[in-house]
Amino acid sequence: MNLQKCFLTGCYTGLLPKAPGTWGSLFGTFLAYLILLFLPQSTLFLLTILITLIAVKEINVYEKETGIHDDKRIVIDEIAGIWLAMSMTGVVPYYLTLLNFVWFRVLDIKKPSKDTVPFHPYITIKDAFALLVFMIIFAGFVFFTPNVLGHSDNYIPANP
Repeated sequence: MNLQKCFLTGCYTGLLPKAPGTWGSLFGTFLAYLILLFLPQSTLFLLTILITLIAVKEINVYEKETGIHDDKRIVIDEIAGIWLAMSMTGVVPYYLTLLNFVWFRVLDIKKPSKDTVPFHPYITIKDAFALLVFMIIFAGFVFFTPNVLGHSDNYIPANP
């Protein structure tokens, strides 16, 4: 078992035949949700920075060894991106977590047809830009229409 391959492909979710980035993001969402159930948001944020730094180094090594630039099987950048989004929103109801995942995928899929800069930091910055656009849209949703998905039980006064 190659630890580098396991790390870069998100525990081999990137090796699935159809839509590896989506499977990697889904795996990352599941992991982030589990982490946030037991640890604070700041821990997920710091883990995101850590795996991003490790990923940049390991992807550069992988690209030199294989000669493949921006391999679709590498999904650690999607995992880092969704972890960053989840570290900003925290543990939220499942439907907002799903919205988080969907918006992240929509913005991540929307990319130029051909990457013209031959190095990995470009891809990471592109994913960070997609995350920034998502966070602006998500913040608008949360701050300007917070009651759209509110549950009616939240408006029942507490029993003193």
